[in-house]
Amino acid sequence: KTLSDKFLDGLAKVCDTEARKLQGKPQVLHVIRFIKVFIEENPLCICADEISAVKRLLTGDNDEVKLKQKTSEIVVKGHQEQYFINFRVYVPDNYPLAQIVPEITQHNFPAFLHIHFQAQAVEIARRCVQPPLKKNPKDPPFVPSPSLQPTCEYLIECLKKYPLELCQLCHERALPVNPVNESAKKGKHSVEKIYCGHMFHLICLHKYMKTPPFAGGKLCPTCGKQIFHDKWKISSEVMETRWAHKQARQRELEEVVDFME
Repeated sequence: KTLSDKFLDGLAKVCDTEARKLQGKPQVLHVIRFIKVFIEENPLCICADEISAVKRLLTGDNDEVKLKQKTSEIVVKGHQEQYFINFRVYVPDNYPLAQIVPEITQHNFPAFLHIHFQAQAVEIARRCVQPPLKKNPKDPPFVPSPSLQPTCEYLIECLKKYPLELCQLCHERALPVNPVNESAKKGKHSVEKIYCGHMFHLICLHKYMKTPPFAGGKLCPTCGKQIFHDKWKISSEVMETRWAHKQARQRELEEVVDFME
């Protein structure tokens, strides 16, 4: 374990204050005991700089970071407009060699985003301390790195980003402005997140996927990557055939209407 220079400077000033209280008396053992007790009672001091960096990311009036030294946990509460996310992070005794354990405790995002946020946070923490499964021979030797700050930064970025995310087709807010509006979630604001990371309204994406051109597969209009989704697994050839059949039926109906008139 290592302590940051900034933290050590502060601790040195506190120790100096303690020593001044004992002028003319033995001081060394007292200061050593003071440092030992302080570190034991404040296990989160090993990530003091990371905690400060996380606090700087939270600028809202209702945002907060609480430290639970006895359980070695950090509780973060963040807000973006009417959306919020609360999560806690457990910092193990052998940090930073071991990864932190993030857990989203409360939120009002759609369930599929909660699953995505949680899984990605765990993966980010894992990558900080475990070497990649497929190592590039040209890469330098893997060295574990602190996982608290990058994991918290990811979750806070999601909180700030997704309530403002636009549908890539109609360019309106993907999520409803009011997250408790259940009718909006089931209607226009029923949302799908595709493989490239962009979000779409389901009805917008459904119409886009069923409209030509189909050659080469449908591409995300924002990043140009091919759209992969469990709900649209059929090939471009099948989609084009279905579109042609639909158009043929539509023409037949129009001919019948013209004949009846």
